[in-house]
Amino acid sequence: MLDAVLGYKGNMASAKAARQVGEYNAKVAENEQVLLQRATRQKEANLRKSAERLQSTQRVATAKSGVQMSGSALEALRDTFFNTELDAIGIRYAGSIEEAGKINEAAMARATASAQSAQFKTAAYRTVLQSGEKMAKVMMG
Repeated sequence: MLDAVLGYKGNMASAKAARQVGEYNAKVAENEQVLLQRATRQKEANLRKSAERLQSTQRVATAKSGVQMSGSALEALRDTFFNTELDAIGIRYAGSIEEAGKINEAAMARATASAQSAQFKTAAYRTVLQSGEKMAKVMMG
């Protein structure tokens, strides 16, 4: 009977530990997702700052040459702007894919923990039932 109680308590403690580990791993993944969001925003901000510097340099160079901002000088400025926007979209897209991975990782950690917890609880109940069965056989026997 003592074995049954110890087995039950041990398996229930393991079930609780599995849930806690799963929740911890899920929280880590969610925190990493937040960090990825911040990193993506920072990459985009850095890209835009670099593009603004390049556009300023293009304007100054055009002004120094005495050429008006038209024709190929304007096209170069336009290309810089559109390429920056395309790069920014790429950064956001890559960031969102990484974030989705972390969201899925958190969900998987919770699902795995839930399944492990259920297995430990089933083992705990099985221990009690098997002990009861043994005790019944001894009483009958």
